[in-house]
Amino acid sequence: MLKKWVNHLRRPDYPYGVAVVFFVVIFSLLLLRYGTFFATYDQGIFNQLYWNSLHGRFFESSLSSGLSVAVRLDGDVPSVFYHRLGQHFTPALMLWLPFYALAPSPVTLIILQSLVLTSGGIVLYFLARHWLEPPLGWWVTASYYTAGAVIGPALGNFHDAVQLPLFLFTAILSLERRCWWLFWPLILLTLMIREDTGIVVFGLGVYWLLSRRFPWVGLTVCGASFLYVVLVTNVWMPAFSEDLSRRFLPGYFGQVTGDETEATSTLEILKGIFTNPVQLLLILGRRPLRIVLYILGHWLPLGLLPALSWPAWVMVAFPLGQRILQNSHIALLLNVRYAINLVPAIFYGAILWWAQHQAWFQRRLQKFWGWCMAVSVVLIMLANPNNSFSWVLPDSVQPWVWIPLQQRWQHRGEIRSLLAQIPASATVAATNQLVPPLSGRRGVVRFPQYQLRLDNNQIQSVDYIITDLWYWRRFNLPWKNAWDIGELNQRISTGEYGVIALQDEVILLRKGATTSPELQQKWQSLYQELRSLWQP
Repeated sequence: MLKKWVNHLRRPDYPYGVAVVFFVVIFSLLLLRYGTFFATYDQGIFNQLYWNSLHGRFFESSLSSGLSVAVRLDGDVPSVFYHRLGQHFTPALMLWLPFYALAPSPVTLIILQSLVLTSGGIVLYFLARHWLEPPLGWWVTASYYTAGAVIGPALGNFHDAVQLPLFLFTAILSLERRCWWLFWPLILLTLMIREDTGIVVFGLGVYWLLSRRFPWVGLTVCGASFLYVVLVTNVWMPAFSEDLSRRFLPGYFGQVTGDETEATSTLEILKGIFTNPVQLLLILGRRPLRIVLYILGHWLPLGLLPALSWPAWVMVAFPLGQRILQNSHIALLLNVRYAINLVPAIFYGAILWWAQHQAWFQRRLQKFWGWCMAVSVVLIMLANPNNSFSWVLPDSVQPWVWIPLQQRWQHRGEIRSLLAQIPASATVAATNQLVPPLSGRRGVVRFPQYQLRLDNNQIQSVDYIITDLWYWRRFNLPWKNAWDIGELNQRISTGEYGVIALQDEVILLRKGATTSPELQQKWQSLYQELRSLWQP
């Protein structure tokens, strides 16, 4: 089988064939995940962001407001007019607003995510061909489509980082071909992906400067990216909210400044890095095994050869350093969206190394490289990123958690029948997996939040509450939901909301409705059963 795969890699049309396969597989898995209601909160955030922007309310999101410091720390309620730019500065997303306008839906974002990541690989093919002979260029492209750092993030909720490979590979190709009119706008677009992509761009600039291939370009890119990050994080984002200074920076990088509770800034973090080198070394060395495995995971689809490329090391040092410094249990995981930030530097570095060592491309190395790509795909599948393979793999072994696809599909029908009862103009609170299909509206929050600050600045309870207790029970999540189910029962007991439907442990409440005796008895029976399971 491997020999047959190697022979296919020699075909001149192979990069386009594997691109089509990648798109179809990623799109199908994402559509299945969304269709069975396993997409989660972030999918809803981005869909609501685009929906509001399409209606002239750019970057507003009540779902993002639910994560803000005003709500989490100051006790406010989510607002429908909250601007997400205070959490993440992502103006490049508006480039795709016309595409979203063709069919406003979370499914459109699934198509966009699959298409943009696939296109990044096609541009990588042309970049590789600029330096390498055709067979070697095909192998580099195949490595991209089998990389865990590409497949894992591709199978998650929609996110801004999906744009990074396409923009940066196109920018690098434009630079290599001296196409300046395209290079500089793409560098600017890359910076506008998110407030921290300037770190990735800075690494490229350092390489261009040190290699003396494009010294003035490198110096300009370094200066522009540094100034952009400083300006965005210290001036523009604080103008929208205090989320960056009070939540994200202290939570992720507070150990650098010595205080994880006080508000901070990117300039204070840089000061902490340069003035306390001992503390910096302790932070960098606290997870040596995870760091090594993380780097190996990035190298694996390229046959581990980026380890020999000094350009790859230089370019990846800055985004990798950011990942290592980040105080988060998911910072060094290949199957989360942050991993894609390292992809352009590693693949560009690999191409530059191969440009000087094409004689190494022999059959024995090809066989090893092919096995590395196969192992990369198998490992990312076994990791089951974002529950994308849960229909064939268990989500947990101890305790055993596995829901067959047929059971998921049956439950899907029950959910859809209840969602159809919620008017498109109504405000709604929903549990995590039910947020995405309800996110194309002005007012939606994640339960147990059930109040909103509306455009008139008045606080109002949502019109509907819908919760999927079936999901909670199947995934055995008592530590998260013991309080939530009590909150749900309180809303019913006080008469503020009435049960209008209860099917397959999915319950729909409407404000001011009266619960029928039959539904009341059915709810109390389910409540007592779940309460006994989730009692603290």
